[in-house]
Amino acid sequence: MVRLANWCTRRWYLVLAGWVLALAALAGLVVANGTAFTDSTTMPDSESATAYSLLGQGDGPSTTSGKIVWHAGDSITGGPVRTEINQMLETVSASEGVISVVSPYTKAGASQLNREANTAFATVTLADDADTEPIEDAVQTVRESGLSVETGGQAFAEIPSAGGATEGIGVLVALVLLLFFFRSVAAAVLPIVTGVAGVGISLLGVMAASHVVDLSANSLTMGALIGLGVGIDYALFIVNRHRKALLRGACVDEGVAQALNTSGRAVIFAGLTVIVALVGMFVIGVGILTGMAFAAAFTVLCTVLAANTLLPALLRLLKLRVLARKDRHGNASRSANGLAARWATGVQRRPVIAALASVVVVGVLAYPALSMRLGNADASSDPDDSASHAYFELMSAGFGEGTDATLLLVGETPDQATTTSFSSMVRDLPNVPNIASAVMTSQQGGISVAAITPSHSAQTEETSDLVHTLREEVIPASGVTTYVGGTTATDIDLSDAIMDKLPIYLLLVAALGFLLLVLAFRSLLVPLLGALTNLATICVGLGVVTAVFQFGWGSELLGVGSGAPILYLVPVLISGVIFGLSMDYQVFLISSMHEEFHRSGDNRHGVRQGLTESAGVIVTAATIMLAVFASFGFSGERIISALGLGMAIAVVVDAFVVRLTLVPALMTLIGRVNWWYPRILERITPKLALENAETPEPVYSSQTTVPRIQDHV
Repeated sequence: MVRLANWCTRRWYLVLAGWVLALAALAGLVVANGTAFTDSTTMPDSESATAYSLLGQGDGPSTTSGKIVWHAGDSITGGPVRTEINQMLETVSASEGVISVVSPYTKAGASQLNREANTAFATVTLADDADTEPIEDAVQTVRESGLSVETGGQAFAEIPSAGGATEGIGVLVALVLLLFFFRSVAAAVLPIVTGVAGVGISLLGVMAASHVVDLSANSLTMGALIGLGVGIDYALFIVNRHRKALLRGACVDEGVAQALNTSGRAVIFAGLTVIVALVGMFVIGVGILTGMAFAAAFTVLCTVLAANTLLPALLRLLKLRVLARKDRHGNASRSANGLAARWATGVQRRPVIAALASVVVVGVLAYPALSMRLGNADASSDPDDSASHAYFELMSAGFGEGTDATLLLVGETPDQATTTSFSSMVRDLPNVPNIASAVMTSQQGGISVAAITPSHSAQTEETSDLVHTLREEVIPASGVTTYVGGTTATDIDLSDAIMDKLPIYLLLVAALGFLLLVLAFRSLLVPLLGALTNLATICVGLGVVTAVFQFGWGSELLGVGSGAPILYLVPVLISGVIFGLSMDYQVFLISSMHEEFHRSGDNRHGVRQGLTESAGVIVTAATIMLAVFASFGFSGERIISALGLGMAIAVVVDAFVVRLTLVPALMTLIGRVNWWYPRILERITPKLALENAETPEPVYSSQTTVPRIQDHV
C-alpha cells in the first residue's frame, strides 16, 4: 500500500488524467452505443417457467402489452365516443413498434366492453423496444376532449432513472456534515469528489455492460444509491487518517502513505466484503437479481479504486489545505473527543443497562420483519393522484380488481381424454373461491391453455392463495399435467423462491463475516459478536421496510402510495449491502480496540479508548450515509425508496445503537476472553493487518516536495 501511495503522490497528474480519460472514454462508448437494459428475468425452476416453456416463450413473452381504458358519462358505444376512440386507436396502430391493437368495438375484443359500467379498454401489444410516447400523446388528445382515459400495464410502466433532485440534496447534506467535521472546504469536498467519480465510472460501465449482461434499469439507481454512500464513507476514513498524520507532524506524502497503509487497507477489506456479499446473491438464482448484484458490486469496486488511487493524488495536489486554517499554523487541539469519552465511560459504568436497552431498540425495529410478505406491488397501491392508480380505478370499476392479474393454465393434453378433462376442469373453475372467470383460449398441438381472472388484484394474499390452491388441490384432482403461469404467477414463484433461500443467504453472509473478522483480529468471540450483530442490523432494515412499505405506516408521506408486499429484490439487496456496511463500522471500531488492548493488556481500557478514538468518524460516516440513503427514500420509486429508507435506518441504528453501545457493553462484560484465540488456530491462520498496520518510511524522489505543518509555523 505504501508503494501505491508513493506512486500516486509522485505521479498525481497521471492519476488524475487517467480518471478523466476513463470517464471520457466510457461516456463516448455509451453515447455511441446507447444502453440495452431489460426487465426480463431468468427464472429459477418453477411452474410458471415451465408454463412459458410449453408455450414456446422461453422465460416469458418477447413482447410487452398494455391497455388503454376509457369511461364515458353516457353510452360507451355512443357515436361520438366510438368515433373519437376509433380515431385514437388508428393513430396508436400506426405508431412505430405497435404489433397489434384489439378494440372492444370488434368481435375479438367484445369481452373488453362493459355497457353497464360504460367502460371499455383496448389491448395494445408492442415490441420490447417500442417508444410509447406517441401512444401517450394520442391518449392525451382524447383526454383533453373531456373523456376519462388512462393507460396501464407493463408496456406503459415508467422506467426509473438514476439520480434526481432528492439525491442531490443528500449529497449537499453530506457536504455540510463533512464541513462541520473537518472544518476545511478542501477536506470536505474530497470525499464527495471521490465518491461521485467512482459512481460516475461505475454507472457508465454498467450502461456499457448492459449490451452483454441482462441488467435492469433499476441497476443505475441501485449503483448510485450504494456507490455514493460507501464511496463518500471510504474517502472519509482515508482523509481523516491522513489529517491525523499531518497533525502529528508528517509531511504530505508521509501522511498519504500512512493513510493508505492503515485506513486504505481497511477500505479494501470492507469493500471486498461488500462485493463478496453482493456476489453471494448468485445463490438465489434469479437473473435480474444477479444482474443488479453485479452492477452494485462493480460500483463498490470502483469506489474502492477511487479511494485508493484518485484520492491520494488529490491529497497530494491539495497539500495542507485539507487542514483547517488554524491547524496549518500548529494550533491544532490534541485533546480527545470529550463527548465520545464520556459516552464510552457511561457505557462501561452501566454495561448491562446499555446492552439491554440496545437489544430492546433493535428488537422493536426488527420485529415487523417476521410478518414480511414478498410480492410485486400493483397499481392498486400507487399514490391516489398517480396515472397508474387512476388506471386501476377505471379497470377495477368496469372489469374487477383482478383484470390485470390474469393467470394462465397450460396443460399437456396429448389425447382426447386429457383434453376433455382439461375442458371440464376449466368449466368448474368459477366455483373455486377468488376466481372471477375462466376462459379456454386454445387447444392445439397437444397443449391446452385457459385464462383465469382472479377476483382480487395481483398483490393480494387472496390471489397468492389462489395460485397455491390451483397447484395443490384443483389441478391434481383433474388428473391432467397442468402448470400455472402468467406474470402474476411468476412474481409469486420468484417471491417463494427467494423466501426459501433468504435464510440460507443470511447464514452465508454471517459465516463470511465471522471468517473475515477471525482473519482480521485473531479472536473467536469478537467475530461471533460481529456476525450476530450484523444479522441484527439486517433484521432492523427489513423490519423498517416491512412496517413502512407493507403495513403502510407512513408510506404515503414518501410518495409511494399505500401498503403493499415487498418486492423480492429488496430483502436480498438490503441484506447484502447492510452486511457490508456493518462490517465497515465493526472493522474500524474493533481495530481501534484491538490496537489499544495489545498496547495496554487491559480489555476495559482497550474498549474505552477504542470507542473514544473511533466514535467521531463512525458517527460522521453514519450520518452521511443517513443523508444519502434517506434522500433516495423520497425518490417516489417504491423499490428505490424502500432500499433507501431501509438502509438509512439500519445504518443509523448500526452505528449509534449496535457499534457504539451494544458491542462495547458486551465486550466490557465479557472481559479479556474477547481476545482469546486457540494456539492451534494461531499457527495456521494467515496474518492480515488492517488499521494497526505498521507504516514504513516512504521512499521519495529527490524532486518531491513534501511540506510539513512545521514548515508553515
